[in-house]
Amino acid sequence: MLTAPSSPSSSSSVPRLVVAAPSSGSGKTTVATGLMAAFAARGLAVSPHKVGPDYIDPGYHALATGRVGRNLDAYLCGPELIGPLFAHGAAGCELAVVEGVMGMFDGAAGQGELASTAHVAKLLRAPVVLVVDASSQSRSVAALVHGFASWDPQARLAGVILNKVASDRHEELLRDALDEAGVPVFGVLRRAPQVDTPSRHLGLVPVAERRAAAVDAVAAMAAQVERGCDLEGLMALARTAGPLPDAAWAPPSGPPVTGRRPVVAVAGGPAFTFSYAEHTELLTAAGAEVVTFDPLRDEALPEGTAGLVVGGGFPEMYAAELSANEPLRKAVAALAESGAPVAAECAGLLYLCRELDGRPMCGVLDASARMTERLTLGYRDAVALTDSVLATAGTRLRGHEFHRTVVEPGAGGTPAWGLRTPQPRVEGFVTGGVHASYLHTHWAAAPSVAQRFVERCGTS
Repeated sequence: MLTAPSSPSSSSSVPRLVVAAPSSGSGKTTVATGLMAAFAARGLAVSPHKVGPDYIDPGYHALATGRVGRNLDAYLCGPELIGPLFAHGAAGCELAVVEGVMGMFDGAAGQGELASTAHVAKLLRAPVVLVVDASSQSRSVAALVHGFASWDPQARLAGVILNKVASDRHEELLRDALDEAGVPVFGVLRRAPQVDTPSRHLGLVPVAERRAAAVDAVAAMAAQVERGCDLEGLMALARTAGPLPDAAWAPPSGPPVTGRRPVVAVAGGPAFTFSYAEHTELLTAAGAEVVTFDPLRDEALPEGTAGLVVGGGFPEMYAAELSANEPLRKAVAALAESGAPVAAECAGLLYLCRELDGRPMCGVLDASARMTERLTLGYRDAVALTDSVLATAGTRLRGHEFHRTVVEPGAGGTPAWGLRTPQPRVEGFVTGGVHASYLHTHWAAAPSVAQRFVERCGTS
């Protein structure tokens, strides 16, 4: 039986595993989420993490563990922050499971190993378990795994979990080949109907949109992993992770607050699910009282709202409902008109436009947005083109774009960012106290963003 340690590990020595794969679609999310849930069900405090900028998988991780899912992105935050951010999230836990991104060695395009699963595993000094879709191979699996293990020996590939195995005979052939190659097998998952995790144009459907079904899906993942994986062996492997030299990241505190903290309203609910946990922590540490509201249901902003943050999500899926909530749209427009600080990313940008797919939105920006078939995706190097509520002109940040919409601007406003990758161009809007952009950024890389925003809340 798995037994929890007598006391939680320090965040620098917490046992940890990185779940990788040769490519997307191999079963990483099912295995990683199932492992998190299976270990949590055995009484362990499990810290969930996701390599890369993805907002959706951490929602499933949170369901599996009862803890906030956190991202580890070496491009957005820089390699130097991976250890500290991990230690911050894993504080007080007995195990951490880190789900990789894409294929094990796939990272920022043209940047070598930067932001790949292998890169993050090395930064975390963590063993890697490779999830292999074995549905169309037998002995060749050994050559595949050997290639991944030998490509970069510093990324310690310590074993495999075989997915979509057809039969006992198929399993025997796979195990024989991997035994001959000296690669431990930590689990075998049989072919089965796909766990109910529906996808659409930007990946899995977020938990907030299908919570009851998502709970069932996570339970099914846990059951698959419990049946097919050697949890004791995986826990022993996790304990071989090397100690981290980094102190845990902590959001820096702002100046002492006299009187009531300014209220920063943060959009949530099914339409606005994309947010990094550290953003709220940074706003709070900077002196704000953070209050979440749901633009699909709430007809007014939280009482005393002095600033507004509208992050990413799927407003295009809820355009009718968002448009129908006219009282809130007018409240948002009035707040922006007053000069109060407003920060909007991607979905938030669409919500502030005059219209989205022909439906009226808040009208804060003289711009029209619509869905397209074209996917815009990738990391970006950005420089602020003008002073705003988030940054001074010349501030450099890294961000990520991920959308299938376009915004057609009217007159007025100044572009928010000059983007240097992959092609030079300008993007976003700065007008009055509003900063609106497609660019997703991680404020842990630039805590001054949250501090500047909260300061502006006190002066608007």
